[in-house]
Amino acid sequence: MPCFVYASLRKAGSYLWLAERDAFARLPEPLLLLLGELRFVMEVQLDEQRKLPVEDTAQVLAHLREQGWHLQVPPNETLAAANHLPYTHSPQDDRDE
Repeated sequence: MPCFVYASLRKAGSYLWLAERDAFARLPEPLLLLLGELRFVMEVQLDEQRKLPVEDTAQVLAHLREQGWHLQVPPNETLAAANHLPYTHSPQDDRDE
């Protein structure tokens, strides 16, 4: 599977993996705002046999297939949960109810 990797210029060490080049419309708006400007880093052919230095290949592939993107953050960053949250509403929405 071809995938495209972008570095966040706002969040050092954070990388966004996309299943399609420049497919930013698939991303939740809060995530885009958090990452800020993105810089294209590389295109990589990813399959189950390829080992990644930081991420679990199977997990990256699953995220790319299911949602079209994967967020890679430095170890110990709380944003790692962003790959699993359904960005359907913001915490602000909960306060408005």
